[in-house]
Amino acid sequence: MIAARIAVQNGLTTLNTHVKAATGEEVPQTILVTSRQQYGLPDDAVVFCNFNQLYKIDPPTLEMWCEILKNVPRSVLWLLRFPYHGEPNVINNVAAKEEHVRRGQLADVCLDTPLCNGHTTGMDILWTGTPMITMPLETLASRVASSQLCALGCPELVAKSRTDYVRIATRLGVDREFLAQTRAKVWKSRTTCTLFDVRQYCSDLERLFYRIWKRYEDNQPADHILNE
Repeated sequence: MIAARIAVQNGLTTLNTHVKAATGEEVPQTILVTSRQQYGLPDDAVVFCNFNQLYKIDPPTLEMWCEILKNVPRSVLWLLRFPYHGEPNVINNVAAKEEHVRRGQLADVCLDTPLCNGHTTGMDILWTGTPMITMPLETLASRVASSQLCALGCPELVAKSRTDYVRIATRLGVDREFLAQTRAKVWKSRTTCTLFDVRQYCSDLERLFYRIWKRYEDNQPADHILNE
């Protein structure tokens, strides 16, 4: 990095404790603590969620969400409780990690915040098998979720524009077959992709460090390195 060269690691991982925090099984519909009723969510509604802190929700994002809710009959938006001004919406308290991860499965679709994505929150929601829609902007903080989705093998959930974001969310909300297929894909990909494979990521990263050091030992000039 001092020589202004870049080492690129293949794949993506962030702070990952999901295997320890939640076992990842399907939510039993007969257990109250993991049912929609426990959180005041309608059983027959399409539940869009976002569990980020509210400072990440800028006016353009809120406008997109309102348009989505208008497009999808019987849909609700599930947010966390921070300021009391937002409480007319369906809002719940911040929960312990295991409950937070498991209850995310009760939502149909997660609507990410483009300005500043859900980072660990994005990993949490994807681990539950819930699809997440995002739209990358120009900063690193606004592009993490798109990297997560691409590593998961779901680039179709990365919107190219605000119009595209609304289109994807609306289709997931009104097309139950498409939603079921997408959820099944996300659920299966959790255990087959590199996104949650910390062991493999660490192994690849060690191999990348070795290649960097080997170039130094061999007195080769600094250069860009892609760890494939």
